[in-house]
This record gives sequence, C-alpha cells and structure tokens, in this order.
Amino acid sequence: MSVLKRLFSDKIAVFCMIVIAAVIIVAIGAPVLAPHDPAEIDVTNKFAAMSVEYPLGTDQLGRCLLSRMMYGARATIFVSLYTMAITIFIGSVLGILAGFFRGWVDEVIMRICDIMLSFPSEVMILSIIGVLGIGMKNLVIATIIAKWAWYTRMIRSIVIQYNDKNYIRFSKVAGCSNWHIITKHILPSTLGEIAVLATLDMGGIILNISAMSFLGLGVQPPTAEWGMMLNEAKTVLMLHPSQMMVPGIAILIVVAVFNFFGDCLQDAFNPKHSSYKKKAVNE
Repeated sequence: MSVLKRLFSDKIAVFCMIVIAAVIIVAIGAPVLAPHDPAEIDVTNKFAAMSVEYPLGTDQLGRCLLSRMMYGARATIFVSLYTMAITIFIGSVLGILAGFFRGWVDEVIMRICDIMLSFPSEVMILSIIGVLGIGMKNLVIATIIAKWAWYTRMIRSIVIQYNDKNYIRFSKVAGCSNWHIITKHILPSTLGEIAVLATLDMGGIILNISAMSFLGLGVQPPTAEWGMMLNEAKTVLMLHPSQMMVPGIAILIVVAVFNFFGDCLQDAFNPKHSSYKKKAVNE
C-alpha cells in the first residue's frame, strides 16, 4: 500500500487535512469572506453580543472578532509556514552535508550546532529580538536562528541511516557524483522523514509565534494576529472571557491538528508501525 493510500485510509489524517485546508482557505480568502474591516473601530459597539452581523461579537474597540480571526489566521499560519519552510531548508542542507560527507564537514557543522543548542531557544529568541527590535520580521529571523541547529542535527541522523545502505555504497563505487547521489538517492529517501519532522514541529512554531506576539514582540497593533488578540483581551479577561477563548481555542485546535497529522504522516511513511501491524493482523 502506497503512502497516499495509507494516509487517505486514516480517518484522523483525512480530518486533519480538511481542517488545515479549511484554515488556509479562510486565511487566503479573508478579504472576501470577512464581513467587516478587521481594523474598523466603533467604540459605541464594543463587546457586542453574537449576532448575524457579528457572528462572534466585537472586542473592546468594537472591531468584528470573526473578521479579526480570519485576518489573524493569515499572520499566524502563513508566518509560521514561512518560518518553518526556511528553517527546514537550512536544516536539510546542513544536515545532509554533515551526514553525507562526514569528516571535517560534519565536525564543523556539529560543533556550531552544539554551541547553538547550548542556549534555550526561547532565551535566544528574546535576546535576538532585544538586539534587532520588535516586529514580525525580526521574530521570524530570531526563530530561524534559534531553531535551525536542532533540525540540522535531526536530519543529519536521518541521513546517516541511509548513507550506509547498499544502493548508496554501490552508487559511490560506480563513480556517481556526490550531487547525483544526494539529489537522486539521499534526498528522496529522507524527504518523507523530513516532512514528518516539519509537520510534528509545526504546532510548536505556531505556539512560538503566537506567544511572542502575545508578549508584544511580534505582530504590532492594529494588525490582527491570534497571539496579539490574546494580548489585547487579557485586560478584560474577568469581565469578558470570551474575548480570549475565541483566539485561544483557534490556536489549540490548529496546533492539535498539526500534531495529530504529524503522527498520521509518520504512520503512513512507516508501514511497520504498530497501528498498521494490528490492521494487517486483523485482516
């Protein structure tokens, strides 16, 4: 059974893909789907109850919560995907170089990774933002700097497992170039595990982006972002708890969905996983 067949035969994986696709579609279509301007202020209509005009009510400035949630998904999801893409690219390039060539290349890259990993990522992100200044661009740069070393080390260990395979050794003996071996054998073999690694940690990136925005270090007002919405709602938590529940539940659902989808993707790429063993036995 192919990876796609195993993935689509898993009901949890299908549900996760539907939710992720729906969130991305809503984020892309926010300018069309949002009923109101997310930055439009109407203090006379603050904390309005749920209605046809305002399906999720309004915030302390009278702004439509549904519209801000839709536009907030663009910042939260797309910035997280952008950050993950760059980080996993850097980690893949350095990890493949270290795992394939070994020797002094591996030593140099791994010693740099050891230095980077000796600092807690959250502390490093805060330090870098303190130097560069607040803002989403600097938050993305800080996150990439703090995370690339971990991905490099993980991908290196994956590449080493495949580097000793017989078909890799045969390619080297046959005189194939290193570029050919990496692009035609190493990369296709490790791509599935790299995708699983990125998907499983996607929830962590979303939480990190939202947490920094909650602290006021990421997205700045009046731009809508889920973490920033939590920050704005904390002052009215006791009187209007729904203001924090709406973005909080959204973050919880999206992070949980990415985590579940990562597990399903891992199962799909690993037919020997216990869940598929049980299915095979039952069949």
